[in-house]
Amino acid sequence: MQVIENLKVKEKVYIEKLENGLTIMIIPKKDIQKKYIIWGTKYGSNESTFVVPGETDPIEVPKGVAHFLEHKMFEQENGTNSLDVLTSLGVNANAYTTNDHTAYLFEGIDNFYEALDELMDYVQHPYFTDENVEKEKGIIGQEIMMYDDYPEWKVYLNALEAMYHEHPVKLDITGTIETISHIDKDVLYKCYNTFYNPSNMVMVACGDFLPEDLLEEIKKRLEKKEANGEIKRIYPEEPENIVKEKVEQKMQVSIPLYTIGIKVPPLEETQKVKTHLGVEILLDLIFGKSSELYKRLYNEGVIYGAPGCDFEFANGYAHILLTGQANDPEKVYEEFKKKVIEYKEKGINKEDFERIKRSIYGSFVKEYDDVADIARMFISDTFKGINSFDYLEEIDAINVEYVEQLLKNLFKEEKMVISIVKN
Repeated sequence: MQVIENLKVKEKVYIEKLENGLTIMIIPKKDIQKKYIIWGTKYGSNESTFVVPGETDPIEVPKGVAHFLEHKMFEQENGTNSLDVLTSLGVNANAYTTNDHTAYLFEGIDNFYEALDELMDYVQHPYFTDENVEKEKGIIGQEIMMYDDYPEWKVYLNALEAMYHEHPVKLDITGTIETISHIDKDVLYKCYNTFYNPSNMVMVACGDFLPEDLLEEIKKRLEKKEANGEIKRIYPEEPENIVKEKVEQKMQVSIPLYTIGIKVPPLEETQKVKTHLGVEILLDLIFGKSSELYKRLYNEGVIYGAPGCDFEFANGYAHILLTGQANDPEKVYEEFKKKVIEYKEKGINKEDFERIKRSIYGSFVKEYDDVADIARMFISDTFKGINSFDYLEEIDAINVEYVEQLLKNLFKEEKMVISIVKN
């Protein structure tokens, strides 16, 4: 078992890669009552064209299969629903699908191994029939329509559609009512057998565990399955330029919503962590709660709080998003662009930079207080090819000069978009 330790947060992660390719990561938290486990596959909504290991021709499946699979995995052949079984054991169970992975999880204090039985049983034994697939289409169709009426989701999705021409990141994770109508049990089994192979999966557990004991318990519950070869994932060629700068939609909202997006080039493997940290510092400098821009727009009554800032990246894409509420979204957008130009011309104040860098470091350290935060962080980063501890180590190497260069290279006005939802 490989052991990686980070002395800054006094945490260790025990990593074992099994013969079948499954990666297991265990982060012990002594004397913590709550236990958390998450089992994920590197299969998200972006993967709709791929080559199955051992085959040569690419296949294309309908948009929304990864999310559809997540919904169907809980239904068992004996008529039970694994979510209900887990709830009856007193644990909080859930699942989710993102652009780049799908995960199944539970957390609780008691009945951990009984819940582990159920988790590992349903993830390894899918049950799809013509009837239960058709029934699920109605349920997911209602979910799709619900999100279509959700302003916070539409303002986000519209920003992605304004940035991306071809890349599937611009599409709704759930697919559309039309695309899911083409999903059948054969498609589900094909995608399950391709992407739910142990060699494409990672399991992370965090809590008061003895790593060797938990590892043996996991091994006992694993079905015998050999690792398959590499899955070739095929993405369309994405132009560097944006689709359009502005998109506006009218919905029932009391205060207009906005999302400012910046399309940036896909990240180099060795630069992911450093770039992520640098962008976080820049976003806080430009529009964080302590920034001049935020204070001024807030005092003028233009905005109602600091925007939510995100830097999203995975295979073939990367973008920056700032989302919030404002009486005048266009003014927020123009003032944001002016502030970016000002920082490019005048440079960044070193004291402000150091203060924000310390604050961001503190937020990373704080994530290690909660078993759920730790486990979800490690699984998400692992699927991106990142060791989560690297954020704590690489932040020391980031200086003002690097961040100023990042500002010039990534925060380009011709790559910016504004999405607005208003009454």
